[in-house]
Amino acid sequence: MFAFILMALAAGAALASQAAINSQLAKGLLVQPLVAALVSFAVGTLALLLLCLWKADLTGAWQQLPQQPWWKYQGGLLGAGFVFTTVFLAPKLGITQMLFFIIIGQLLTAAVIDHFGLIGMPVRPIQMWQLLGLVVMALGLMLFFFGRRWLG
Repeated sequence: MFAFILMALAAGAALASQAAINSQLAKGLLVQPLVAALVSFAVGTLALLLLCLWKADLTGAWQQLPQQPWWKYQGGLLGAGFVFTTVFLAPKLGITQMLFFIIIGQLLTAAVIDHFGLIGMPVRPIQMWQLLGLVVMALGLMLFFFGRRWLG
């Protein structure tokens, strides 16, 4: 379990770094976040292709693609939209503020998905202490952004 937690923490660090890196790429590409998101996705796609060629049964998996329902391909669209959103918003909101709102959106959506077992996920009913944790995070967010105004 500890290795999975470290992996998740590393993914969070990568996400913050990716937003900064991709924002700088957009700046270098005539301030075009869409182009930067495209380049980012292309580099990531190439890296994943090389890893699949090395470690996965790519041919076997590709043969299964026609049997998949259309909605299972939406993850790629959501991922592209996410990368574009971070490239676009990071310079406008700052990485910290952007990620706070992204994390709140992720946690609320994840709680609904888990609670109802949506999108084929196992049902994991939300507990009162988890709701309290979300409220504490929301209060922390408000304190982070508005504390100076409220507390002087």
